Amino acid sequence: MESSRGGQNGIQLLLAAEQEAQRIVNVARTAKQARLKQAKEEAEKEIAEFRAYMEAEFQRKLEQTSGDSGANVKRLEIETNERIEHLKTEASRVSADVVQMLLRHVTTVKN
Repeated sequence: MESSRGGQNGIQLLLAAEQEAQRIVNVARTAKQARLKQAKEEAEKEIAEFRAYMEAEFQRKLEQTSGDSGANVKRLEIETNERIEHLKTEASRVSADVVQMLLRHVTTVKN
């Protein structure tokens, strides 16, 4: 009878050890899930901050380039108008010579 009692005691010890091991596993699993959730939240926060930073940088660059493009458009308008005036001046300067040359060629009769 003593031997069966020792066996019962051993089984009780094994069951208690198994329950303790299960409790440790459950605590570790819960801690792991909590840490994963925390890591996910931290990552989402970092992503949101990075996205906001990149959006701000994009808007800043967009403002710089659009401001530049306005200045570029104005500069190009000025350059174009200067070139047009230059061409008009040159055309008026040589137009008399061109008319004379054309008349000479048109009225010259070749045999």
